[in-house]
Amino acid sequence: MPQDNVAAIHAFWLAGRQVSGEDSFDVTSPWDGRVVGKVSVPTDAQIEEAVAAAYAVRDEFAATPAHVRAAALDHVSRRLVERTEEIARLISAENGKPMKWARGEVGRAVSVFRFAAEEARRFNGGEAQRLDTDLGGQGRLAFTRRFPKGVVLGIAPFNFPLNLCAHKIAPAIAAGAPIILKPAPATPLSGLIIGDLLAETELPAGAWSILPVPNDRMPALVQDERLPVISFTGSEKVGYAIMDSVPRKHCTLELGGNGAAVVLADFASDADLDWAATRIATFSNYQGGQSCISVQRVIADASVYDRLLPRIVAAVEAQVTGDPSDDATEVGPLVSEDAAKRVETWVDEAVAAGAALLAGGKRDGASYAPTVLADVPADVTIACEEVFGPVLTVHKVDGEAAAFAAVNDSKYGLQAGVFTHDLQTAFRAHRALEVGGVVVGDVPSYRADQMPYGGVKQSGVGREGVKFAMDDYTYERVMVLTGIDL
Repeated sequence: MPQDNVAAIHAFWLAGRQVSGEDSFDVTSPWDGRVVGKVSVPTDAQIEEAVAAAYAVRDEFAATPAHVRAAALDHVSRRLVERTEEIARLISAENGKPMKWARGEVGRAVSVFRFAAEEARRFNGGEAQRLDTDLGGQGRLAFTRRFPKGVVLGIAPFNFPLNLCAHKIAPAIAAGAPIILKPAPATPLSGLIIGDLLAETELPAGAWSILPVPNDRMPALVQDERLPVISFTGSEKVGYAIMDSVPRKHCTLELGGNGAAVVLADFASDADLDWAATRIATFSNYQGGQSCISVQRVIADASVYDRLLPRIVAAVEAQVTGDPSDDATEVGPLVSEDAAKRVETWVDEAVAAGAALLAGGKRDGASYAPTVLADVPADVTIACEEVFGPVLTVHKVDGEAAAFAAVNDSKYGLQAGVFTHDLQTAFRAHRALEVGGVVVGDVPSYRADQMPYGGVKQSGVGREGVKFAMDDYTYERVMVLTGIDL
């Protein structure tokens, strides 16, 4: 049960129960700096209790009937629907996300838990394989099932503070793997809400904990041998540091990107270019550009470039900025003033090096105006790194081959969008582009929560998407039956 101070300080969830630690920290709004809530911090002893409880329950949880796990996941999905407006306002308050996008995030989390419930019911059905294809296998049948690798340590980022927590927790529960979730320090409240809903279910004690552990205390958790699976979403630097520190663990890393939208020569009607410009403007700026698959680069064929560029600039300038609690707002602040200052520095560097500033380029506290740059030199920071802000660069190329080469000229490879009507071109893009996903006829920013999602090169390893995360959290174990009359 909650302790007396829970009304003043948000408690965390330790082995399925709500408790408080000795210290707390403030969660503040990036829009106006007000304190949104105070969150209790677990002590070292409480972290150890959570890990020990998860480790102790791992066999019991793996054997939990599928209907029990599915019912819990269905319950969370339904309760998220019932509390949509409340949770959306919480996301907006702690993250600075405009309400239109915050409501959409809750809707996506609803789907994630529903998908997980469905997968829990059909996962691990088993596959039989005849082994009598050779003489030595006569009378033998192999039967394969998947079993959890052990306790999952899920580490979530700030940019989707509810849905990316859902993408850690829901697949683990569906697969029967205990999970310890660490929400982002800037946005822990949305993740803790999931604990409220899980606590209403019949899942075994110890099967889940949600711990707002400070970043500087994470190395000990990462190194703990009782946590053999790590699912991390965040920066390239931190993700690969985690993987390098635990080479014998299974790590899924969903890291950065600098998503490219390619507009090819056949996408040339006024309606085509209006559609492309609108989608590019919207999804270079949604979430304040703080999405791994937001549009950062537009690569346009020379035959459409001069007609497309003014459309993009106009659509970007039409984005409504301001108070994220206002339903009309489309672009809110970044997560912090420091984040906005970094974006400002990168844009200023590019302009000083000769880039043309066509829109935006101004900072106000944690807010940065939606920005369009052209003629960006290839060696400036914004051309090489993930900006994670509302900034778009536009490039002219000659032909499909040059466009695809430009997409691949990056250390990242998360997703790309290709605006074309030609089916053969679509298949060539799918073959040629060094990314985890190719979206045809739209920007790279589309993600369905049931599809495999992840990148190549420096964008990470492994895949999210409920079924694919469950595969990452489990391993195949074969049983050979002998003396079977096949």
